[in-house]
Amino acid sequence: MITLTRLSGTTFILNCDLIERIDRSGDTVVTLVDGKKYVVSETPAEVVGLVAHYRSELYSGRHLLGPETHTPTSSGRGSVVTLPRRGHDLDDEEL
Repeated sequence: MITLTRLSGTTFILNCDLIERIDRSGDTVVTLVDGKKYVVSETPAEVVGLVAHYRSELYSGRHLLGPETHTPTSSGRGSVVTLPRRGHDLDDEEL
């Protein structure tokens, strides 16, 4: 999940696995696989960087180790949201 900023300045959290494409024609437009569009203040490069950072955190397992964190972009807009882990790991016996 990544945090993005609408042009109005409000932030929202987006499931970046649903991004189909990112266009820039003046404003940055994030289009999801269902056709829904979001106009955001981050640049396409910043959005791509947030997605890459989120996925690296996810694949490395670091999101399992600590409390909720927000990693801002270099511009200060947008961030990667690492959600706290719920529940517990299943032991082999529980599977």
